[in-house]
Amino acid sequence: MLLIKNANVYAPNFLGKKDILVGAGKILAIEDAILQPTADCIIWDANEKIVTPGFIDQHIHIIGAGGKHGFGSMTPEISMSNLIACGSTTVVGLLGTDGASRSIKSLYAKTKALESEGITAYMFTGYYGLDPVHILGSVQDDMIFIEPVLGCKIAISDFRSSYPTEHDLLRILRQVKVGGMIANKKGILHIHLGNQKIKMDILFKLVNEHEFPIANISPTHVGRTKELFDQAIEFAKLGGMIDLTTGASKYTDPYKQVLYALEKGVSIDKMTFSSDGNAGLDKLDENGNLIGFRRAVIDQNYLQVKELIKTQEVKMEDAIKLITQNPATNLGLRNKGCIKVGADADFCCLDNEFTLTDVFAKGKQMMADKQVVVNGYFE
Repeated sequence: MLLIKNANVYAPNFLGKKDILVGAGKILAIEDAILQPTADCIIWDANEKIVTPGFIDQHIHIIGAGGKHGFGSMTPEISMSNLIACGSTTVVGLLGTDGASRSIKSLYAKTKALESEGITAYMFTGYYGLDPVHILGSVQDDMIFIEPVLGCKIAISDFRSSYPTEHDLLRILRQVKVGGMIANKKGILHIHLGNQKIKMDILFKLVNEHEFPIANISPTHVGRTKELFDQAIEFAKLGGMIDLTTGASKYTDPYKQVLYALEKGVSIDKMTFSSDGNAGLDKLDENGNLIGFRRAVIDQNYLQVKELIKTQEVKMEDAIKLITQNPATNLGLRNKGCIKVGADADFCCLDNEFTLTDVFAKGKQMMADKQVVVNGYFE
C-alpha cells in the first residue's frame, strides 16, 4: 500500500490539500487526513506539490513510423522511460501510413510489453488505408476479442489515404460501434486528417445526413492548417471531440489553438492534446533540402498545457483536462484521467513552477525528483 500525504489535488477539478491511499494499483481513499493503515504501508510526502491524474497520450507511434524515404527513414520503437519522463502513464499506440512492414501484431506485442513494464497501453487496429489491417478476421472481431483495442484508425483528406467514401466510413464505424457495444467499450474511429481541400466535409455528412453518433468519430491533426482548424471548431460545436497534435502537424503552437477555439465558443471539454510522437519527420537545411530524419517529439503534450496555464487565461484545472479527463472521455476509459476512489493510481506531480517532478503508474513510483527510477526491461 502507498499513502500520499499533503498533496494539492487536481482531480482534475481542484480538491484542495488531501491525502491519497493507494492499494493494488487503485485509489482506495481520498481524505483531508489519512492515518497510516498498516506498518508496511509506504508513506510519500508530496510536500504540497500539485498532484494531477497521470497524462494520457492517445496518439503515439510506439513501434515507430515514417518510411517515406525508404526503410532507413523508419523510426525505431519507443522506450518506456521516455514516456515516463514526460508523464505519459497511459498511451494508445497505432500504425501510420505503413500497414505492411509495420505489423498490427507487432503493435499488439509492444502494447502488451509496455503493460508488463508498468504503464497502461492500448491500441487502434487499422492504419491509413481503407482495407484495415487487423489481428483477427475483422475490425469488429478485434474490438470484441482483443482487450487493448479501443477502435480503428483510418486516414482521409490525404493523398496517402484510400479516399474512402462516406459509406466506406459508415461500414467501418458500424464495426467499431457494434464491436464496442458487445465488448463494453466505447469504440471510436480515429481519423487522420491531411491537408487536402476537402478537409472534414465527409465527417459532417456522417453526423448530419446519416445521423451517426458524433461521439464515436475522433478526428486528429485538426490544427494542421488554419482552415482545417476553423472547420474543426464547427465539429466541436456539434458535440464532437477534436484532437490537437503537439509533436507535429500543426500550423501554430497548440496552446494558441486552444485559446482561439475558446474565443470562438468551443468548450475546453471538447478538446484533447496528443503528440503523434515518434512519427518520422524530415530534417531540412536552411534551403529546404533533405539532410536526414528525426522523430516527432513526445514531450509536448504537458509542455503545451504548461504554456496554456502561464497565459493565465485558462485555469489549471481546465488546462490539465486536455491530457487527462478529456482523452479518457474520448476513449471511453472510466478509470483513467481522474483522481477518484476506484480509479487507477496514476499520478503526475508538479512543483510550484508547474515542472514535472514525480510520476506514479498503477501506484508505483516511476519518476522521483525529476529522474526516471523505473526503466523498461532492455534499457
